[in-house]
Amino acid sequence: MPTTRRSKSPAKKANPSPARKVTKSTTEGAKKETRTTGDVFLYVPQLVGYSRVISTLLSMYYMTLSLTTGSHYILAINLYLFSFIGDLFDGMAARKFNQSSKFGGVLDMVTDRCTTAGMLVVLTWIFNEPSTKLLFLFLFFLDISSHWMQMTSSLMLGSHHKSREGNSKKFILVRLFYESYPFFGYCCVGAELTYVLLYVLNYMPSSPLTSYVEIALWYVCVPACVLKNFVNVAQLGSASWVIAEEDVRAFNEEQKKKL
Repeated sequence: MPTTRRSKSPAKKANPSPARKVTKSTTEGAKKETRTTGDVFLYVPQLVGYSRVISTLLSMYYMTLSLTTGSHYILAINLYLFSFIGDLFDGMAARKFNQSSKFGGVLDMVTDRCTTAGMLVVLTWIFNEPSTKLLFLFLFFLDISSHWMQMTSSLMLGSHHKSREGNSKKFILVRLFYESYPFFGYCCVGAELTYVLLYVLNYMPSSPLTSYVEIALWYVCVPACVLKNFVNVAQLGSASWVIAEEDVRAFNEEQKKKL
């Protein structure tokens, strides 16, 4: 009997073997994607991160030597800048090789914070005025505490500290900072260059170039540094608020279970 579009064609016995082959092939493909804990430590972005750590440590070493001799400041600042610029490439490597990881994110954050903290400590050694020393110590405490709170609050929400989801409940200045890359870049680069140029000017011989460096410092970098630390204050406050909200939510849910 001829079949039409509306009529059902005669049933055919299903051949199970292709399905088994696909399942087997899929299983084998999944096994090829399996990674071990050791693999995470050897991801390309992690290798970039380790080079940043080494560069930071060497930079701090030569900065310390420069306090007495003044002869290693160029090498010290180049190592510092290498570590700072490396922050751009670890993220690029993570995306390119599909090697994003929580360990990499924490390594990146800890390296950033320790690098900036080291520079601020060095600046407290260089500048003798008590008020200036106190300012650098305040910036040190603010940088560490605000980023610690920011990462903790984001982890509690199950998201990355730079993601839109992780900052949806944060103050508008914090959302602008993480969602607007030009603003983010200006604040971060400007803040770091403020510390770098303050360090360099302490050792740099007086020359026509010095005046241009000072102009760049006070009119380009310092405003960015001020903005960045306003962001840090907002970040500290909003992250603290989010953590407190999570405490309240958890408490209220626990009380509902008792009813």
